[in-house]
Amino acid sequence: MTEIEISKQARADAIASLRRYFEENMTEPLGELPAGLLLNFFLEEIGPTIYNQAISDAQTRMQQRVSDLNGELYADEFQHWIKVDARRRSRR
Repeated sequence: MTEIEISKQARADAIASLRRYFEENMTEPLGELPAGLLLNFFLEEIGPTIYNQAISDAQTRMQQRVSDLNGELYADEFQHWIKVDARRRSRR
């Protein structure tokens, strides 16, 4: 897998969020450059773990949907006469 990339807007929002987190929860504020470097570290170090979990979750969901195709899409065959007979019985 290649490096995880995010849009410029997502990067700016993430940096702003990191800086705010440090302002509210740490004794030292976090500057723009250090926040960007910290974000790079998170994307490189932790990003693949989150990405792999998302792929695994998607695969599991897709396998569940595929395994239930019979239940979701199965069509009973040769039903015409069964329906005709049922209508005839209900008229009596």
